[in-house]
Amino acid sequence: MKGLVSIFDIRPQGDKMAEGYNIKEMVEKIQTIKEAATELQDTSGGIQAVDRNVDRILASIKMLEINISDVVGIL
Repeated sequence: MKGLVSIFDIRPQGDKMAEGYNIKEMVEKIQTIKEAATELQDTSGGIQAVDRNVDRILASIKMLEINISDVVGIL
């Protein structure tokens, strides 16, 4: 059984080394999406459908933060 550390191992492996990952760029894009979603919620005027969908978007962004942004400090 692999340890928890291997679950979060996002270093390039095998052929992916040639492609590489730009983690910092991904973190910036995640932050941009989060800001846009928050702005949308602020301008929704209380439209429930918009607010509920933005809540879902923000929940997905949180998962991206957990998977990418929060792991940056480990690398």
